[in-house]
Amino acid sequence: MQLEVIGVGGAGCRIADAIYSNTSDGSDVEAFAFDVDSESLQESTAVPADHRHQYADRNGGLYGDLGRGIELGKQYAEELSSKLVRGQPSLADAFLVVVGLGGATGGGAAPALVRELQILYDAPVYVLATLPATGTDGDPSAPPATDESRERNARKSPSPVVANATRTLELLDGLANAVICFDNAAWLRTGESLAEGRTRLNQTLATHVATLFAVVGDGGEATAETAIDTNDLERILGAETDVVTLGYTEQHVETDGEEADVGSRLKARLFSSKPSDEPSVDRTTAIRAVETAIRKAAHGKHTLEREPEKADRALLVVGGPPAWLNRQAIADGRRDLASTIGSNRVLGGDAPRPDADAVFALVVLAGVDPVERLEELVAGGDT
Repeated sequence: MQLEVIGVGGAGCRIADAIYSNTSDGSDVEAFAFDVDSESLQESTAVPADHRHQYADRNGGLYGDLGRGIELGKQYAEELSSKLVRGQPSLADAFLVVVGLGGATGGGAAPALVRELQILYDAPVYVLATLPATGTDGDPSAPPATDESRERNARKSPSPVVANATRTLELLDGLANAVICFDNAAWLRTGESLAEGRTRLNQTLATHVATLFAVVGDGGEATAETAIDTNDLERILGAETDVVTLGYTEQHVETDGEEADVGSRLKARLFSSKPSDEPSVDRTTAIRAVETAIRKAAHGKHTLEREPEKADRALLVVGGPPAWLNRQAIADGRRDLASTIGSNRVLGGDAPRPDADAVFALVVLAGVDPVERLEELVAGGDT
């Protein structure tokens, strides 16, 4: 799948950089970073230098001024979209605009850029948005967040970052095909500030997102029995700015190649392509590994806290060493997921990874509305 990842603003650029770093083969992923702050822009070291662009004649950021961010976004949207020709946007299967909600630069420019991309290209435009950790976002000097402080802040009048976040969500509604959300507050550890946890959170989110798009139209070494293609992804994510949340987990498994050197693994890939040459795996053990991974991905922590039974549709992908991908267990997991959300609008697939040492499961829930965390933000932004 050809994916264009576009980070806008400080947070968006850092996350786009992390996603690009997590792609095993950059040939199918192009990354861009757009910011008004040149110093912040240089932190996106994985993104090619000629794919980073400072717009507007400024020194430093916008310091929370979303109104100014919206003005600049409208003014420079055409310029930003034109920078994408340094890649191959006309071949893109999808665009992913990455933004930190609460920030003025990304939050202001993202809606205008999404609109411009929708006009120029036929491919869907998705938004990856991080929700602010109230009391820490935009304020590096703020004390570490605790459960008590978060609850106390929730009862207060909304902070500027919360107001910015709700306003940006309103502007994106009807423009983006879907909004994949990540709640910073839910993923911070007790006593941890956003500045302290930022790198870990960005890597966690990058793993979820990179896995999602990597399994679509996977052209890897092993052929999937049930492959997920771009049409499947569009069916699940939708085209009406639905909220999307991701669940992901890995289950380590013992493989014959763990003790082998690089040369041995290369020979295995070259000369052991037939199913009969795959290492034998106990069926019960394989089923247990797949079931455990699916259960954790479906019912464990998601990028945005959700009520699965209120999801409108879902996608399940299980990947790992081919010998461990028990088809019956995957089919059962798909049926269980359909039962959980109360809908037959569930797609499933597999993603063989010959060199992997873990079975992974990825669960995508779309149309998760209402979402308590988003409702809190919207309610706070209206007071």
